[in-house]
Amino acid sequence: MTDAPRTPTPIDRIADAWVDTAAELSPMTATYIGRFEFNDRFDDFSPAGHQRAADEARKTLAALDAAAPVDVIDEVTKEDLSRELRLDLDVFEARASLRDVNVIASPAQEIRSVFDLMPTDTVDDWSTIATRLNAVSGAIDGYIETLREGIAQGVVPARRQVTEVVTQIGRYTADEGYFTTFVGDAAPAEGQLPASLARQLADSANSARVAYDKLADFLASELAPAAGDVDGVGRELYALHSRRFLGATIDLDETYEWGVEELARMVAEQESIANEIKAGASVEEAVAFLEEDDARKLHGTEALQRWMQETSDRAIAELGATHFDIPDPIRRLECMIAPTKEGGIYYTGPTDDFSRPGRMWWSVPEGVEDFDTWRELTTVYHEGVPGHHLQIAQAVYNRAELNSWRRLLAGTSGHAEGWALYAERLMEQLGYLEDPADRLGMLDGQRMRAARVVLDIGVHLGKPRLEGEGIWDADYALAFMRRNVNMSDAFIQFEVNRYLGWPGQAPSYKVGQRIWEQLRDDYRAAKGDAFDIKEFHKRALDIGGVGLDTLRSAVLRSV
Repeated sequence: MTDAPRTPTPIDRIADAWVDTAAELSPMTATYIGRFEFNDRFDDFSPAGHQRAADEARKTLAALDAAAPVDVIDEVTKEDLSRELRLDLDVFEARASLRDVNVIASPAQEIRSVFDLMPTDTVDDWSTIATRLNAVSGAIDGYIETLREGIAQGVVPARRQVTEVVTQIGRYTADEGYFTTFVGDAAPAEGQLPASLARQLADSANSARVAYDKLADFLASELAPAAGDVDGVGRELYALHSRRFLGATIDLDETYEWGVEELARMVAEQESIANEIKAGASVEEAVAFLEEDDARKLHGTEALQRWMQETSDRAIAELGATHFDIPDPIRRLECMIAPTKEGGIYYTGPTDDFSRPGRMWWSVPEGVEDFDTWRELTTVYHEGVPGHHLQIAQAVYNRAELNSWRRLLAGTSGHAEGWALYAERLMEQLGYLEDPADRLGMLDGQRMRAARVVLDIGVHLGKPRLEGEGIWDADYALAFMRRNVNMSDAFIQFEVNRYLGWPGQAPSYKVGQRIWEQLRDDYRAAKGDAFDIKEFHKRALDIGGVGLDTLRSAVLRSV
């Protein structure tokens, strides 16, 4: 990364303007990237709102098509922003919004989760939150309007996703649920809220609860009876979602077979390490042995949060002194226990000015109180450094080279999650997983990601079961995951429901890792004796988040 800022080009200006447009179209996205001027409102989830977003994408795509790149950075921007806009339009034409209900990443969750990222330091911050809470009702109304249009057109989600989301909403709106707790804990950094604002927050939270109860009633009484019985979405729609999450086109059948082989490799590697942990032990016996070791356990979410933070801080300090150039703003990463109990672990990036740092979130399922450090160590590296935080925060920091779209909005799940799995293996290579138990935990995660490739493609494409009798379905998928994942059953059930409702996302981790490793090997072959792994990492990360096809062409260009 250079010290002198790059003079913006016409393509930079188009990309920057698209960020402004995207922030206006999606105030929730604006909040995510630290554009707080829209924090009092929501996206328009109505059919008209989706149409407007498509119209704006077409305008920006036309401007890009007419613009000529002036340098390599422009070429990457044009290639990847054009790819993303065309994909957005393909998703729109596929009427995906009409069936957008799933257990993890649909408006049903996103309308609530945006509050996790809003500033809460001042009285004015809480006043803005109260206004946005009041706006939940309008956002829900638009969402219901779109889903009703889906019913009218016969474009509906699977019933399983609908009923699971109804259960989630019950946790949001309960007397001791999310909205009540959120405003009940409201306080600025110093002092107390004015009594009038406290009452406004309580009324606004109640309005949001009523809106979500309205959504739950609609889902249960109107959408569930009309919803589909089959969880799989079919080859055509699945291929579209796969491109969306990877930023690359892959051979789905070859990838499925590779997933089966990769899973077998992970199992064999685990079996070898199990023998190191306890002579003659199977993987299951080694896991049981480790789970009896109280020295490797954390009790309670406070202990989990403290351990996450200490582990993350140590990795940043050590890797920043040896293997990576980590600027000061990136060295701050907050480890958080999420306010929900859904079972996910995720990362949210810093704001443009780093006033809100990158954050690692752990949504602990109800009733889960004990955590195994050997199992979770690699998760901290995956979400933090050298995983998501280093990758995403580095792009935000690279203001000298990248326009705001490249720094704040560009990227795909395959790029991000593929790098994070690549980072897990890198930490093994750097000696951070010398304890066989920690390596077994890393492989447990890698095995799960390989299993997800097989499950996801298997279910959504209706592949024959691995035993050759019948085809993949939800029951078979759940049994398959129980055989391949050593985690709580509540977590496994949530994960399988996630895969069934979010086609193409789960394989992006392991497939993304595969593409990252192939790219490194191709770069090594091109550089020969001049290859340097640290230089490869810097070259690749300085590009920022892009689709994996774009990443490959950008890294290998002019090598």
